[in-house]
Amino acid sequence: MTLEEVLIQKPTERAQCTGKALEEVLVTAKDNDSITVGVYESAKVMNLDPDSVSFCVLAVDEEFECDIALQIHFTLIQSFCFDNDISIVRVSDMQRLAEIVGDKAEQLEDAHCVLITNPAEGSWEDPALEKLHLFCEESRRLNDWVPEISLPGR
Repeated sequence: MTLEEVLIQKPTERAQCTGKALEEVLVTAKDNDSITVGVYESAKVMNLDPDSVSFCVLAVDEEFECDIALQIHFTLIQSFCFDNDISIVRVSDMQRLAEIVGDKAEQLEDAHCVLITNPAEGSWEDPALEKLHLFCEESRRLNDWVPEISLPGR
């Protein structure tokens, strides 16, 4: 195996391992009412209280890959996250992300952006969230600025 193959394989393996951590963080954030779902809702939170944002998840699916407006929003969100030192990841399974963060009673159509925020009374400690922050930091060192994570299936 060449050095290039090792460098390509290692981030992929890490991304798969962190998928479980991402799911845990999303469930915990939802239980703590520390989650914002939707591109426009996320933009509002980022504009009003950027210090409350702890983590950002962007999701794409084949249907919206060619949506220019969505891609522009993603670019602006990524820029905001980079400027404010917010960890950010991408997932390719928007439907699975919507299942994790959504209520069964309502269908989430705009699960393209999910923010994890700190609760009003202060920050919450979560080892899985810390693992995700470390994963993002390692990915940035490898020039992978928005790493992709695979969410585990049901």
